[in-house]
Amino acid sequence: MMLLDAALRGTLVALLALVAVLLVRDRPTLWPARVGAALALGLVVQVVGSTPAFESSVPWLWQVPLVAISVGNAVLFWIFVKALCEDDFAPRPWHVAAWLAVAVLGAYNCATGWNTAEVPGRITAALQRSVPLLCAMLAALAAGSTWRLDLVEKRRRLRLFIVVTGIVYTVATLGARLASPDGRLLGTTATLDVLALLAMVAVVAVAMLRIGPSELFPAPAAAAPALADRPVGGAQSVGVVVDADTDAESFDGALPEPGDERLVGALESLVRDEHVYRLEGLTVAGLASRLAVPEYRLRRVINRHLGHRNFNAFINGFRLDEAQRALSDPAQRELPVLTIALEAGFQSIGPFNRAFKAATGVTPTEFRRQHIAES
Repeated sequence: MMLLDAALRGTLVALLALVAVLLVRDRPTLWPARVGAALALGLVVQVVGSTPAFESSVPWLWQVPLVAISVGNAVLFWIFVKALCEDDFAPRPWHVAAWLAVAVLGAYNCATGWNTAEVPGRITAALQRSVPLLCAMLAALAAGSTWRLDLVEKRRRLRLFIVVTGIVYTVATLGARLASPDGRLLGTTATLDVLALLAMVAVVAVAMLRIGPSELFPAPAAAAPALADRPVGGAQSVGVVVDADTDAESFDGALPEPGDERLVGALESLVRDEHVYRLEGLTVAGLASRLAVPEYRLRRVINRHLGHRNFNAFINGFRLDEAQRALSDPAQRELPVLTIALEAGFQSIGPFNRAFKAATGVTPTEFRRQHIAES
């Protein structure tokens, strides 16, 4: 059993190293890749540090940094899920503070030998054991809140696998450790733990080798232009949008279908002529229903032909285009910015201001001042 455990751990470490290399190689400047690589390396430390022979033979104080990193992996998993789900993700100082706080908590419990005989020890031990469950819940919320908005089919499937298996693994491991007198995984339980993690990482590694980097992560270049900036109707408005490091076959492994051109034309007509982007609570499903096509096909067309990865970004492009026209119109100079935002389809001024500045680099008021002065 010890030889089997060692072989599984060695294979798992090699796969985790491969995943880290793939992430950094494909998108070294993007935060999702960096966080994913950090999580993979953190899991390497966890796999080595949780080896039964290592835990039983090495003094507790020597294990403190390894335990700190291992406990912090729960926070890294949550941050990685957020980064994978949000194309514009950037870490905040409180993300780092959360990881440090959890790592310090794990280091303290390890250094004190999990002394639960006194109240402080019982409290810190309970806090550490609640961290994986809390982070799993946060990861599920992060994934669920943007699931319907993701237009990249292969990434949707991989994301679902990572989130579901990650949460199941976290809860199962937590239960196994709570059932152990000293919180360790021993014997068959430790081997099963490594085997489960190995299976998960193997699926992710294979998927990453098959999924193009532009499908998993956004391109470092500027975002794709809005549909409003493209020619209207006909074959000229249809084209597969491809990053420099991606070929057309990376899009779900298929080339455009014959009916896609007609669907793009119908979509353009619906959005431009009927202004459906102004509707409150517009979803991919709602738009697909209006077009009488399956939801998956509409997602594929918006992603492959129009170059968008997120449904909200696609719809907000039209809303921002209408708002910019209104703000640069001298006849509407007295119209409040809030009114313009609401008429364009935004539900409140805060999201409008943030989206507008992200797209133009200036606030709506500054944009209006510049363009009215020019006119």
